[in-house]
Amino acid sequence: PIYNIHNDKIEKYECLARIELENKEVLPPFEFIDIAIKSKLYPEITKAIILKSFEFFEDKEFEFSINLSIHDIQNDKTVSFIKKQLSEYKYANRVVFEILESDKIGNYEQLKEFITSMKKFGCKFAIDDFGSGYSNFANILELKVDYLKIDGSLIKYITTDNNSRVITKTIINFASSLGLQTIAEFIEDKDSLELLKKMGIDFIQGYYVGKPSSELNTDYD
Repeated sequence: PIYNIHNDKIEKYECLARIELENKEVLPPFEFIDIAIKSKLYPEITKAIILKSFEFFEDKEFEFSINLSIHDIQNDKTVSFIKKQLSEYKYANRVVFEILESDKIGNYEQLKEFITSMKKFGCKFAIDDFGSGYSNFANILELKVDYLKIDGSLIKYITTDNNSRVITKTIINFASSLGLQTIAEFIEDKDSLELLKKMGIDFIQGYYVGKPSSELNTDYD
């Protein structure tokens, strides 16, 4: 769940990939994504997430986000599949695609073209892990995204590390001046929430709001 600071409501969700084994053990992405890429099965995971997410949220009024990697954007078949699904989905305006800023994006023109073509269907875009390593602010201006998700490595230490606070505040101010909304991940305690609220964050996400679940959690206290 993703919690709106301004109206005190959970109003968005991020769709996460998990593999459930026959013994009911649940595998997180770091245990299978690299293998999927090497075995060329990664596109099938992307397709499955899109199909399952679209189906799950079709009768719900929430905005929901799906992660895309540079592998998806550079795969013509995956791009065609996404376009086809968006053209058939009645609620494309509720779809948000998250692009990893930490991915090695070598061709920003290709990414810009991808975002422009997908936005014609009404969906939105977020840059995920923004602030991880070198963030190219100039290129972000060109991409015309809707959200910046601040990297968890900054948020994790925001109550104890001054550099994390300074960088986070800079990103929030930068986004606000461009009319972009900001999302902070890895919120695990009330102190972090209150500090980010004072900084002007728009949304928060993390265990303090709700853990990943197969059930839709709409309650937050």
